[in-house]
Amino acid sequence: MAVKPDIVTLDRIGEFDTLIDARTPAEFALDHLPGAVNLPVLDDEQRRLVGTIYKQAGAFEARRIGGAWVARNIARHVERTMQDKPAHWRPLVYCWRGGQRSGSFVLWLRQIGWAAAQLQGGYKGYRRWVVEQLQALPPTLRWRVVGGPTGSGKTRLLRALAARGAQVLDLEALARHRGSILGAWPDGQPQPSQKAFDTALVDALRRFDPARPVWVEAESRKIGAVQLPQALVDALQRAPRVQVEAPFAARLALVLEDYAWLGRDRQALAQRLTALRGLQPNDTLARWQTWALAGRLTELFAELMTHHYDPLYRRSQDRSGVPPWRTVPVAALDADGLNRAASDLLNDTGQGTHA
Repeated sequence: MAVKPDIVTLDRIGEFDTLIDARTPAEFALDHLPGAVNLPVLDDEQRRLVGTIYKQAGAFEARRIGGAWVARNIARHVERTMQDKPAHWRPLVYCWRGGQRSGSFVLWLRQIGWAAAQLQGGYKGYRRWVVEQLQALPPTLRWRVVGGPTGSGKTRLLRALAARGAQVLDLEALARHRGSILGAWPDGQPQPSQKAFDTALVDALRRFDPARPVWVEAESRKIGAVQLPQALVDALQRAPRVQVEAPFAARLALVLEDYAWLGRDRQALAQRLTALRGLQPNDTLARWQTWALAGRLTELFAELMTHHYDPLYRRSQDRSGVPPWRTVPVAALDADGLNRAASDLLNDTGQGTHA
């Protein structure tokens, strides 16, 4: 069956000037298509009320009341955000399933004279496509995994590789978490929802050239509260792995630099350590919490590394049973040391310094 001219499929998104998400702010915050702007035809409370009216008084009453709200909201968007749009402006609108909310918005915009269109299947169809891409894309890429114990400068090495033109996937940046009990982002920055993480991950994967290696840090299945798709986990487990080796003193200095912000709220830091209860002896945990409350971060992180993180990393390596493709000794985890390591890795893989 032919698709109506004002209803388009996902592959045509690039033809439009603006992508409009007509869902509520709460729906938009949970996840949305990359680059979309939120112009809701119903706000969160209005949508809740329409749902209640539908259940209590029926579909007609819900449409009668909701229709008036939709009209007012669309009119406000036209007045506030579209007055500068030229006659040739082409917006693409979507809602949850490509139904009444986006359809009403498109009808208004087309009546004005803009060549607006509605995304077929809406966000629900897009989400189905994202799930498919999470399984299809990882096996098509040439992965290179950077491993090493806590404080080895793996994330900084990825940045040095990216600065030299290498393809890099920074999973911790997408997840807004470092993947450990103390890995939350500074200043209470929340992690994305699982759906928003999936969307960002697919957006990143689609930009990579399959003919060139993609560098990524070794991660467990979960990074904080979000999970990696199984296809990516499997692909990374099969990929060649680089093992970064650095002196303990250099690693400790880097950890203290990266996690210094935790010392601003000592009570919160001590509370975070309770996640280790049952994994560490009670007297050890009590000592670490005392140090946290006293701001003695050097002693705290030195023991966390030797008693918790390093043994955890060794066990993960033992379980994998796969020897590293190559080892990269880095005497100093400063910019010069990491830049040299990045250049050596790229030369070793035939990418040069500006691949």
